[in-house]
Amino acid sequence: MTDATSGPRLELSILERGEAGRVARLVVDHPGKLNIVNRPLIDELATTVEGLAGDERLRALVLTGAGERAFIGGADIRDMATLDRDSAAPFITALHRACDALRKLPVPVIARIHGYALGAGLEIAAACDLRIASEHARFGMPEVRVGIPSVIEAALLPSLIGWGRTRRLLLTAETIDAREAERWGLVEWCVPAAQLDAAVGELLDAVLACGPKAIRLQKRLIRDWEELPMSQAIERGIATFAEAFLSEEPRQKMDAFLGAAAARRKARSRR
Repeated sequence: MTDATSGPRLELSILERGEAGRVARLVVDHPGKLNIVNRPLIDELATTVEGLAGDERLRALVLTGAGERAFIGGADIRDMATLDRDSAAPFITALHRACDALRKLPVPVIARIHGYALGAGLEIAAACDLRIASEHARFGMPEVRVGIPSVIEAALLPSLIGWGRTRRLLLTAETIDAREAERWGLVEWCVPAAQLDAAVGELLDAVLACGPKAIRLQKRLIRDWEELPMSQAIERGIATFAEAFLSEEPRQKMDAFLGAAAARRKARSRR
């Protein structure tokens, strides 16, 4: 992990959930500075998530920020202020690598958002599969205010909120609250702050109740759908459906479903 004296730290913990597998929790820890990320932290985020991809027992990743003020408040402007034409591309490519690692992780990534999710923080959130925000969360893309455009995973925003609202965020640097973000579709759930962890827990329980191989196939297919024309996306879906039957998971899950349904019918007939 990054030395605490050097700025933001990344904290990884693994929670064993018995036969269900394990859940990873990744915390960006720099609460005194709104959990902003510098280049070393960005590189570490990418490397850590890429490392998790090889864990066959991993079922989900929860990504969050330390403290109550921010999820990730953006990239460190002090770093960006030193960039020039030659160094700008490697810097932003490194941030894309971190976002792309989240999208490529074979299991669902849940963004647990409280406080500010700005700039790079919102791009990282957009790269996650599901977003749960507390009522105190705030969202924005303020890059144009400091003389740069919003790039890389900001390109995911139109598929979440539409082109008009994307333009509104990127061209005005407006910050919106969590309820507005939920109405727009930028986050899937907005809950009172005191209920944030419970909501994350309920979502994890729902994911863990599903077939682990099916979840991995579904996440991979969703990303394919984002990038393929419709006809090819459907063909990819057909191939993925057939691939699911290479394991015993469909049979086991369907047998369990049918057994439970039969038990319910039997119980009703005894009443």
